[in-house]
Amino acid sequence: QVQLAESGGGLVQAGGSLRLSCRASGRPFSNYAMGWFRQAPGKEREFVAGISWSGRNTDYTDAVKDRFTISRDYIKNTVSLQMDNLKPEDTAVYYCAARRSIGSDSTYRQYEDWGQGTQVTVSS
Repeated sequence: QVQLAESGGGLVQAGGSLRLSCRASGRPFSNYAMGWFRQAPGKEREFVAGISWSGRNTDYTDAVKDRFTISRDYIKNTVSLQMDNLKPEDTAVYYCAARRSIGSDSTYRQYEDWGQGTQVTVSS
């Protein structure tokens, strides 16, 4: 099991930027593909972005392509989500997730470990 802790959420105006960070501990970070998911009130948890355990492959949901960037740092054991040009519809609790596999996946049930989440609120 890997422990995950998110940080970096907050309140921002539309068009602004935020950078989320997720620190992993407890297991070798390089053994896991990582993902970011989000859940808005009354909605299902949805995939936002994923990165393979090598860091070479990334994947994004269409709604955030060209605005969000996922990356990982093997020295700091962190995975980050840079969010630019934020929109009110990006408002949600954002979760970091780990999957003991080579590649990420857009299905949340494929991930074994989850962080507690961090709130992102985008005002119009």
